[in-house]
Amino acid sequence: MFTFRLLSPSRLSSTIASLPINQTRLTSHRKSSVPAIFSLESQRLISRVRVRTMASGNQQFPPQKQKTQPGKEHVMDPIPQFVSNDYMPSTKLKGKVALVTGGDSGIGRAVCHCFAQEGATVAFTYLKAQEDKDAQDTLEMLRKAKTSDAKDPMAVSADLGFDENCKRVVDEVMNAYGKIDILVNNAAEQYKASSVEEIDEERLERVFRTNIFSYFFVTRHALKHMKEGSSIINTTSVNAYKGNAKLLDYTSTKGAIVAFTRGLALQIVERRIRVNGVAPGPIWTPLIPASFDEEETANFGSQVPMKRAGQPIEVAPCFVFLACNHCSSYITGQVLHPNGGTIVNG
Repeated sequence: MFTFRLLSPSRLSSTIASLPINQTRLTSHRKSSVPAIFSLESQRLISRVRVRTMASGNQQFPPQKQKTQPGKEHVMDPIPQFVSNDYMPSTKLKGKVALVTGGDSGIGRAVCHCFAQEGATVAFTYLKAQEDKDAQDTLEMLRKAKTSDAKDPMAVSADLGFDENCKRVVDEVMNAYGKIDILVNNAAEQYKASSVEEIDEERLERVFRTNIFSYFFVTRHALKHMKEGSSIINTTSVNAYKGNAKLLDYTSTKGAIVAFTRGLALQIVERRIRVNGVAPGPIWTPLIPASFDEEETANFGSQVPMKRAGQPIEVAPCFVFLACNHCSSYITGQVLHPNGGTIVNG
């Protein structure tokens, strides 16, 4: 089990002081004496050190709010944990090509990193101009994590709410790698609303285009190139099962993803392509400070039985399991629930 805690400023500063420094400048909202210039490897270590060893209870994130969506991982405090020394790769995805939508940050980044560690060649999508920094950081991480027989990773910018953009993404991946073995539909956005009356047509269409239209569009183009033994994995949410009064349109799309997963699994089972889903609970990703106010962000995740938010690396192994045929060859149309102990009905 992963455990987490926050270090004191003095302990954190002494830890950072021993880390290698280069000229990669990272943006930070921290008001402590943490250096502003250090390597990505150091950043990863800081992230692991700062959030490790708190099993449950009394978790507090520093109050923070991002004013625009999509959220940006590189300005979060702490940086979400997408790697773990406890994760032991074993070439589960050797020779595979994976396409992950929304892979520049959050759960998507952790999934990309685990896939690369497991031997897959990884492509991911991001939004140009809004997620450039996170995408470049992720590309650098994937280059370092990839195995010797995998091809270099690639990032493709696209607004996936439109069919022609989804086709272009699939075409670019096919031109680069010649196949797609694993498709992870993961891109999402969410906005708070206290009443259904606040959700106008423009917003509703925007959320549905990103969160469920893109799953249809990318899948229908990728399926033309996917063969027996391939895997499709869709990111839904615990909200699809328990509801969420503040995220009505988002929750509706996540319910649609569950139904899409089950229906598609039955539709293509004879092609021996498996379709499954993952329904995370409260996970520390850029969606959180970009969606909620400072007080809600500070207490994020405290409502679940484990009394804390999860980290992306605690979710990513679910995707590895479902992508790997020798781990999950008899599983299709199902959803895994890394949610901190919330009991849901399947």
